[in-house]
Amino acid sequence: MSKRLHKSPAGVAMVSIAIAMCAAAGCAHNPPGAYGSPGVSPSVETPWKPPAQAVEKQKRAVQTEAAEADEAAPIIPPELLGNIQNLTLADIVNIALRNSTQTRESWAHAFAAAAAYGSRRGSYLPDIGAAASVNWQKNAAAGGRLASGERTYSASGTVSWLLFDFGGRGASLEETREAMFAASWTHNSSIQSVILQVEQAYYGYFAAKALLAAQQATVDEAQANVNAAEDRHSAGLATIADVLQARTALSRAMLALETLQGQNMTTRGILATAMGLSANTSFDVELPIGAPPVERANQSVEGYLGTAMKERPDLAAARAQALEARAHIRSVAAQGYPSISASGSAGRLYLDSNSAGSESYNMTIGLSFPLFTGFSHGYDVQQAKALADAAAAYARSVRDLVTLQVWTSYYDLQTANQKVRTSDDLLASATQNQEVATGRYKAGVGSILDLLTAQSELESARAQQIQARADWWLAVAQLAYDTGTLEGSGLTGRPPDSGAGKGSDSKEGKP
Repeated sequence: MSKRLHKSPAGVAMVSIAIAMCAAAGCAHNPPGAYGSPGVSPSVETPWKPPAQAVEKQKRAVQTEAAEADEAAPIIPPELLGNIQNLTLADIVNIALRNSTQTRESWAHAFAAAAAYGSRRGSYLPDIGAAASVNWQKNAAAGGRLASGERTYSASGTVSWLLFDFGGRGASLEETREAMFAASWTHNSSIQSVILQVEQAYYGYFAAKALLAAQQATVDEAQANVNAAEDRHSAGLATIADVLQARTALSRAMLALETLQGQNMTTRGILATAMGLSANTSFDVELPIGAPPVERANQSVEGYLGTAMKERPDLAAARAQALEARAHIRSVAAQGYPSISASGSAGRLYLDSNSAGSESYNMTIGLSFPLFTGFSHGYDVQQAKALADAAAAYARSVRDLVTLQVWTSYYDLQTANQKVRTSDDLLASATQNQEVATGRYKAGVGSILDLLTAQSELESARAQQIQARADWWLAVAQLAYDTGTLEGSGLTGRPPDSGAGKGSDSKEGKP
């Protein structure tokens, strides 16, 4: 019996299955492993030891990442290399957008969404296919008959076409189209985010560099005060206390200068990083000089809000996502309706024994009607409606957030306008006070304390003016971003017309 079981085909199959099951049971581990090693550590306190194959794969991955990093090295356009020590804001933005991984990622998502839209458009076209096969058939000799064989060839073509589905195809197409628009709006928002980051770093560097120049002027004035005190002391008109106090003020100014030198290099490194370059890249920038054009940013807050509602890319993306979700409702609902489709095929069969062969043709127009899907379709429609409500609520929340951001940045700009005017007045007054104190001290009618106090007030006024101007430019950039009008060429002036300097002989007001 056992021998017959092993010799019969059914017996062989049963034995094979039994062996496979036993082998599987013997090889089963919990948890499973790979490459002959466990997939996890044996206990919570024990580190996992990866197999050699996994380590080798990690090494290859590191090498691949290094090669890709070399291929994606930071780019400085050749036309800017000759002006690398005097880059404008527009140049910096250009470099940053070329090197940004954020915009590269958002563009890839937008491109993928566009490809999905193109793919969905294919649903309006027929599907055409072709097939070919060769078949060998041989009958074994049995019962005194000779072995016989036959070879056949066949070729066929098929066509299928969805003719009507109660709007489901159109809704699906609209869904992917709105998804494409949303991805592209998101890409625009990514571009503006990169520009804002670059401008914030740019004006941070502007403030640090201007403060460094102002502190150098303070050091020069402190040195002049030391010289004046020494001259008066040599002439017997002042005590050594005057000289010591002047030297102390000079040392304090030198210490502040050295601190600002470090801050200047740090902010330049931050700007280089924002451009996608190494922090030690050798470059410098053209900075705005003169008073910022505060009178150009005087539009009403309602005007800025209206512009933001039309121009803000992330708000447009949220609206497109809401439209996509609404189209998805119609697409899901249409799955419960009938669909009409046509299909056809044509083929030919060739036999070695019959050179004529045979041909076949078929054409079908079918009506498909889903009668019962286990209530799944009803729940799918409910889910689509709920997601559409969520998308609409999200779009409203983005709109409210945009309104708050524009409102806040508008009044931040108004505050920055006033701070610029006040700091200008403060600097003019402190400069005059310092000049009077210097003249009085040299004339012998003023004290060294009055002179040092006036110099300290002048130093503070210079710093406040520089910070006020940097804050103004940052406020303008933030308002341009919040209204959706921040573009690759810098501040566009739509609506905050701060792109002054075009057609002007000076650089005053140039971003």
